[in-house]
Amino acid sequence: MKLSYVESRILKLTLIASSALVSIALCAQEPQKSEPAAANAATAQPNQASAKGHDDTYVIGNDDMLAINVWKEPDVSRTIPVRSDGKISLPLAGEVQAAGNTPLKLEQEIAAKLKSYIAEPEVTVIVQQVNSQKFNILGMVNKPGSYPIANSPTILDAIALAGGFRDFAKQRAIYLLRQNADGTQTRIPFNYKDVVKGKNPEQNVKLQPRDTVVVP
Repeated sequence: MKLSYVESRILKLTLIASSALVSIALCAQEPQKSEPAAANAATAQPNQASAKGHDDTYVIGNDDMLAINVWKEPDVSRTIPVRSDGKISLPLAGEVQAAGNTPLKLEQEIAAKLKSYIAEPEVTVIVQQVNSQKFNILGMVNKPGSYPIANSPTILDAIALAGGFRDFAKQRAIYLLRQNADGTQTRIPFNYKDVVKGKNPEQNVKLQPRDTVVVP
């Protein structure tokens, strides 16, 4: 039987609608996809960050600023300076000798004092600011005096910290006096004019505690 034009159009639209309904039904039967594998792996893996080792090399001195943290004990944890007598005061621990100890040794001493009050205290000591190790700069600079050693300063850094040269400073005749372990001194020449031009860069040495830069 031959269908009229209107009937054929209705039949075609009916077939299209039926196909769409079948596709929707099939999609609804598919199971829900799980979270991305990368996200699952990230949550499954443990934290790989390792704790920073405790410092057993630096020797604490007077005026150094220490950050002392006792795990889960905020009332004991604090940031304090080492007094001129070399000691610090902490709640529960009382007076503790800090100067002359390394941070690791100080951690152990504080933990030992806290054991009477805290079960298995975990103590971390970090030197936040080094004030005990200093160098001197004297002579024809704008701000002569003693400065703490921080960030491995050089002779050029020392001159900058001292505010630069005063008038008539002998910039070619600067020298560094370094104290040796046997009590003697070593004199290291420093020609500012040459060093800033890239000549003799080995003269721009890193400063050590008790070094004295002299600008005639």
